[in-house]
Amino acid sequence: MSNELILDSLRRRFRAMFSLYEDATSSMTLEQVNHREKPRVMPIAFSLFHYVNMHDASFLMLSGEPFICNDEILDAINPAIRDHGKHKTVDEMDVQQIGNYEAFIDYMNKVFARTEKWLANLDPAELDRVLLTRPFGPAVANTFSARVAGPDGLTVLDGIECWLYQHGLRHMGEIELARGFVGLEGMTS
Repeated sequence: MSNELILDSLRRRFRAMFSLYEDATSSMTLEQVNHREKPRVMPIAFSLFHYVNMHDASFLMLSGEPFICNDEILDAINPAIRDHGKHKTVDEMDVQQIGNYEAFIDYMNKVFARTEKWLANLDPAELDRVLLTRPFGPAVANTFSARVAGPDGLTVLDGIECWLYQHGLRHMGEIELARGFVGLEGMTS
């Protein structure tokens, strides 16, 4: 498959996935997002903040563009834990809450819009560019993306698919399941 076809597919898949996040956030209240079912079960707030903040952070590696998130945005969102939680335990992160839902949605929309703009203008040849070469350091060696990487290492395409797309679908699945805990329905069949 040519890089042009792959990039066209990525653009359509991201728009579809982002639309699920948009539909989910527009159909949930802050109380539902912050609901804690029980200890060691992540609230929707974790899945939302973690994915969007990690997406924002991963974008730096892919495009060289700096984080959107800064202290002003964090102050506005007012998360219970000012961290995406990638290197924290479930016991540390199962108390994540979002303080200002509208500020979070604004941040999410900015992150998603930047990604869509970048994909719309991405040179298809960029998909083959190697971001991280083997051997991987300890922060990457045990990740899903390390398992996906080819012999030369992680490419831009690997990063887009692992760090942004597959990661986003994983957390959307958690959100869909958790919606049932607060009396809402799933979003797809």
